[in-house]
Amino acid sequence: MEKEWIAYDVKARKKVKLVDPKLVTLKNGKKALKGKSMETGISLFRIISPKDAEQFSSK
Repeated sequence: MEKEWIAYDVKARKKVKLVDPKLVTLKNGKKALKGKSMETGISLFRIISPKDAEQFSSK
């Protein structure tokens, strides 16, 4: 079973599920997930731990 990733949507003003999350590396070297909001369709980011990034990339 795939883990559900939640991020804060500023347009909807609440936490929503990320649709089609992708693993990205930010300029400072941290790992993050980039996806679309289930409610409004805008792009969302969520910074994740190295452990979570490892699990996400191994699936």
